[in-house]
Amino acid sequence: MSQAIRPHELVERALELSQADGCVVIAHEESTANLRWAGNSLTTNGVTRGRTLTVISTVDGQQGTASGVVSREAVTPDEIESLVRAAEAAAREAGPAEDAQPLVEPYGPASADFTAPPAETSAEVFADFSPALGEAFALSRKSGRLLYGFAYHSVTSTYLGSSTGLRLRHDQPTGTLELNAKTADLTASAWTGAATRDFRDVDPLALEAQLATRLGWAQRKVDLAAGRYETILPPSAVADLMIYATWSMGGRDAAEGRTVFSRAGGGTRVGEKLSRLPLTLRSDPAYPGLEAAPFVVAHASGGDSSAFDNGLALEPTEWIRQGELANLLTTRHSAGLTGLPVRPGQDNLVLEGGSDASLDDLVAGTERGLLLTCLWYIREVDPATLLLTGLTRDGVYLVENGEVTGAVNNFRFNESPVDLLGRISEAGRTERCLPREWSDWFTRAAMPPVRVPDFNMSSVSQAS
Repeated sequence: MSQAIRPHELVERALELSQADGCVVIAHEESTANLRWAGNSLTTNGVTRGRTLTVISTVDGQQGTASGVVSREAVTPDEIESLVRAAEAAAREAGPAEDAQPLVEPYGPASADFTAPPAETSAEVFADFSPALGEAFALSRKSGRLLYGFAYHSVTSTYLGSSTGLRLRHDQPTGTLELNAKTADLTASAWTGAATRDFRDVDPLALEAQLATRLGWAQRKVDLAAGRYETILPPSAVADLMIYATWSMGGRDAAEGRTVFSRAGGGTRVGEKLSRLPLTLRSDPAYPGLEAAPFVVAHASGGDSSAFDNGLALEPTEWIRQGELANLLTTRHSAGLTGLPVRPGQDNLVLEGGSDASLDDLVAGTERGLLLTCLWYIREVDPATLLLTGLTRDGVYLVENGEVTGAVNNFRFNESPVDLLGRISEAGRTERCLPREWSDWFTRAAMPPVRVPDFNMSSVSQAS
């Protein structure tokens, strides 16, 4: 990979070479750092760098505007022209694009740092974290526990330019920590995770202590049958369910009667109460600690995204407001088809409107129920109701008279996150969390712990 040419220069050169009627160029420059460990010892660490260039060409014709998209990694200056020509050829060979819209015009000055070098990460991001992790290893080793897991950090600088004059830049740091503790005989395990921008707010010792407590709970085993149980879901599990619900909020699909957000008889359920609690599900590019790209970055059209919307400004959006469905995902094209406002997808998600109660407070207020750790292997069963199935993992605990009294077997669950919203009887304090199931795709979330009086554990699972 050549570093002689900076990302913004790649963008400008590709735009200069374009012979299409319209052109959008997106350059991503990414650097990563990681640590992995097993059995209380570091096993691997490394750093990487990568570069991707995407060219979107649009060609006007008598039947409409067509688009062609080509992406390549590790692009060198000598390869830019062939990439541009490939995108133009793809556009000429394609039929008119259904979602064709005028390319986004500049709505403000170019990003002040558009010509600056990309941001980077390195092993230094773990400078304070690593020694504390070593102390956590020592504590676990002394107590006969085994720690497994990994820490990952990336910084991606995105440069977006267009033939209309857009010049936008965003730097996105992303950090995740997954920590798993096991008993020495490997018969019990517990998991915790954290999402971070820079690892300065991650405390391995506190997380190790939390895992030690959970493994202590697991010393007593209780077998339970399938059924509906009062269940406390921690923020991570809530995030996995709400993320899937948001991914399913396509405005066009809802208007065409294909999803849980479709209104019987036609139209959408916008304006309908989904929760009896005043819960608000929202996205905001500027949310503290969850900052995300403030403009659309779309490498292709499909579903609820449109390559023609690249660079469109993103604003704070309430998907559910005070328990009422307020907005659905739309592009400019699907908004025009449905009459809904333009609401592109965003890269963070927050659920608010509960009390100031912590997870421990919800446990203390439980006469008899279950406390989950996390959900795993979530799959859709029925899009019409958004029924999901999946498994519990790494600890399901029995709560009796406000205290955890043991660990129970794992279950397969069948639940719809939309239906759950209407059945949540208590929500606590919103906090940043790591969605375990979707952490490869979505890490910026803040959720409360919630109480569901009748969570459906549909069958017993042998998963550990």
